[in-house]
Amino acid sequence: MTLQRYLCAAAVIVASHAVIWALEPDIVEFVFEKAPFASAHASTVVETRNGLVAAWFGGTREGANDVGIWSSRRTGGKWTPPVEVATGAQPDGSRFPTWNPVLFQLRDGQLALFYKVGPSPREWWGMMRTSADEGRTWTAARRLPDGILGPVKNKPVRLADGTLLAPSSTETPETPSRWRIHFERSRDDGTTWTVSRPPESAPAIDAIQPSILTHADGRLQAVGRTRSGRVFETWSRDLGQTWMPVTLIDLPNPSAGTDAITLRDGRHLLVYNHTAKGRTPLNVALSRDGRTWEMVHVLESEPGEYSYPAVIQTRDGLVHFTYTWKRERIKHVVIDPLKLKP
Repeated sequence: MTLQRYLCAAAVIVASHAVIWALEPDIVEFVFEKAPFASAHASTVVETRNGLVAAWFGGTREGANDVGIWSSRRTGGKWTPPVEVATGAQPDGSRFPTWNPVLFQLRDGQLALFYKVGPSPREWWGMMRTSADEGRTWTAARRLPDGILGPVKNKPVRLADGTLLAPSSTETPETPSRWRIHFERSRDDGTTWTVSRPPESAPAIDAIQPSILTHADGRLQAVGRTRSGRVFETWSRDLGQTWMPVTLIDLPNPSAGTDAITLRDGRHLLVYNHTAKGRTPLNVALSRDGRTWEMVHVLESEPGEYSYPAVIQTRDGLVHFTYTWKRERIKHVVIDPLKLKP
């Protein structure tokens, strides 16, 4: 995207700022006001039979050995106090940081918690726990098979044939590291897995942390984070078994996490930082075809970090966002998607 197009986009944001902010969310709240950790990041949210469950990693700072996975449940209109549900403790008494939890409801009614453990994203490994009581208690942690990380930041999707398709990515150990996305498929809800990868793009595009969109004609589209200054996309015509090379779309990305969903009315929703640098503002865009995107709301625009969003649509049709608020708290915003219009 040229500098002139970036300046035009910025002008549109400023000119339409009052209109975008005229939309009043249904709920704006923090998941917690006080917590026994200084820093919180990388939230995930899921709907269960009786409410919402959110999780994130929290500790002294990102990458510190005391960072664990914390969770809270929203019942009766209130969030329960945060509880630590997973750590990076090892059998020899050592402890590694945890990273990027992802919650997902399995077919048998159990709630799955995927997360990563390891000294850094270049060396981490995938872990999984399940809960039969909507996140109140959890089974013992189990390590995923070698080469399988689970969903690396954003939630899996359930395909029409029952397959669980998890969007994932890797970061290689050299400096600078190479970022590459891949997709992990399971037909038995996480017991066994296969992996598919897009072919190399030319020139190479460093991309991680995909989200999966589903189109009415059966195609799948993945979008997410890059080092190239723009959001990436890749497409599949065979339920995620093969993918097209990664390309870039005309939305900025400051090398920050995004998330996206396909709404029940067929529109596609992306939550992202519409900026070339930094992690504010935090924006919402809509598309009918996955190619042309229009900004419809600004979740945050003040100085600070507002990042790593997660988004779901609940049974009542409302859209729920959770995201990092200044690395101190997790914010929860609820919007009726029928109000979201360019």
